[in-house]
Parts: sequence; structure tokens; C-alpha cells
Amino acid sequence: MSYTKINEAIWNKWSKEGYRWTQPISTEVFQKAKEGVWNVLLTPSIPVPKTWFGSLKGKKILGLASGGGQQGPIFKALGAEVTIMDLSDAQLEAERTVSEREGYDIKLVKADMTERFPFPDDSFDLIFHPVSNTYVENIEPVWQECYRVMKTGGQLLSGFTNPEIYLFNDADKLEDIRVVHPLPYNPLKDFTEKERAELIENDGVQFSHTMESQIRGQLKAGFLLKDFYEDFASTEDDYILSKYFPQFYASLAIKL
Repeated sequence: MSYTKINEAIWNKWSKEGYRWTQPISTEVFQKAKEGVWNVLLTPSIPVPKTWFGSLKGKKILGLASGGGQQGPIFKALGAEVTIMDLSDAQLEAERTVSEREGYDIKLVKADMTERFPFPDDSFDLIFHPVSNTYVENIEPVWQECYRVMKTGGQLLSGFTNPEIYLFNDADKLEDIRVVHPLPYNPLKDFTEKERAELIENDGVQFSHTMESQIRGQLKAGFLLKDFYEDFASTEDDYILSKYFPQFYASLAIKL
């Protein structure tokens, strides 16, 4: 089975279990967004600056690997035309549930972002890509496809993981933390079958990516980097080293 199929299955499983990033927004949150009170996340804690969006009314937005009924409904409430592309049936179903509950239309596309995106060139004004490329082995083609399907002047908003989090073992106490993995972290290459099976069961198949591939990858695709910020896991329970260094980054890039 390919690693993308494994990750598809794990996200379907997490959705059924009510994992945080699979829980759709409420009607109350949707209505507040229609009144202009809203925020969305690319990373766990810090809301994306509203200056990164500008007016969303009438904009064509691609939610890339962002199913789950969290950001798409907000963008619809603000007047955007929204397409959600995701590999997980359960995450797309969450989007459908919210759209039917709130009475709006949204385009849902099941697709693998490791392959050519199923859209024509110059299709979108904005791509919203929350932390998810950690589930992709080679991310440079993802940036290239984002560039292809975006209109000139469009915005790419991306969240991604700090590769350093993959250095350490999984421990419940700070004193038990050890450096155990070389980087880049790639369970397809660097783990035994037993280790790989345990990782897949708990976390899916994840990969670390260098900052060069994250940032320079966008630049090589043709984007201009306009803004950037760091973020931390939402609580120490999520990540025991959360008070010591940022685990996540977000970037704003523009297609000139």
C-alpha cells in the first residue's frame, strides 16, 4: 500500500475519533463570521493575520488538504467561492455536512496533492494550505502545482512543521526526551518494519522537510515570499517541548 493511501486511512480514522483538526465549526461560529467576527488557523495557535487575505468577497479560494469543515465555511461566510481538495473522504464529508447545515454551495474534490492538481492553470485567487505537507515525501512539486493553478497576483498561505521536532523520541516527561532520529526524517527509508508499523498506527506516515525545501521551494516555483511567522503547539500536552522552540511556521507568498 502506498504511503498516501495509509495517510488517507489514518485521517479517516482520526475524523471518526473526533481529532481536533477534524471537528467542523458550529453554526454560531459560522454566523459570527457572516457578521465579520472570525479567524482561521494555518498552525495550531496563532490566527492568520487578516492582512494576509484582504477582501474575500468573490475570490476563488482553494483549500488545499484543508477538509474538515473548519476554514472552508468561514471563507464561504465571507463571500468567497470555495473549493476544498482533500484525500480523506471523512474530511470532505465534514465539509459537506456543514454546507448542508448552513445552506451554501461548496466544491469538494477528492485528490492526492502528490499528483497533478485536477484544475486548469490560473484557477484560484488564493490557496489556503494548513499544516499538511508533512504527510508528503517530496514537497517541491506541491509548490509548483500551487503556482500553476494560481492566478497572477494570487496569495499562497501555508503552514508547515519545524523539521527539528522529528529529532526527538516520543516521551511524556522532559527528562526522558532524547535525540534519536537523524534529519531528514523519512520512515520509508530509515526505520525497521516494526518501527514503521508502530509509527503508522499512531501518526500515519510523516516526513520532515528542510526549511530550504519549504521556503526556497516556494521561491523556485516562482512565488515571492511576503510575510512569515512562528507558532507553537497549542498546549504542552500536544508537544512537551512547546515552550522551548517553535514547532510550526506560516508563510505568505505571492504569484507575481
